[in-house]
Amino acid sequence: QVQLVESGGGLVQAGDSLRLSCVASRRTFSSWAMGWFRQAPGKEREFVAAIGWNGFSTDYGDSVKGRFTISRDNAKNTVYLQMNSLKPEDTAVYYCAASPSGVARSNYQYHYWGQGTQVTVSS
Repeated sequence: QVQLVESGGGLVQAGDSLRLSCVASRRTFSSWAMGWFRQAPGKEREFVAAIGWNGFSTDYGDSVKGRFTISRDNAKNTVYLQMNSLKPEDTAVYYCAASPSGVARSNYQYHYWGQGTQVTVSS
């Protein structure tokens, strides 16, 4: 099985920045698209960002465009989410996911998921 492990979450103030990391357990990570999703209490899981296998194709949810940046380092089997200008509305558990079939916004196309990392943004 593929293991994805997120890290980098924490408690920050509005306007601050965080960088989340997700490390995959397999060397074949380099052939997968990777995505970030988030889920706040009482809300549906929301697409945040995705990146293609070579890093050239990216996509972002409307609520984070211009503030978040997804990137990857295939040599380290790691994908990152740089989050700037954080808002209280960004508070959620953030999940890393892997898609063997390319960049997508639907969670159904991601076959592997991490356990999540909590991001809390105070006013």
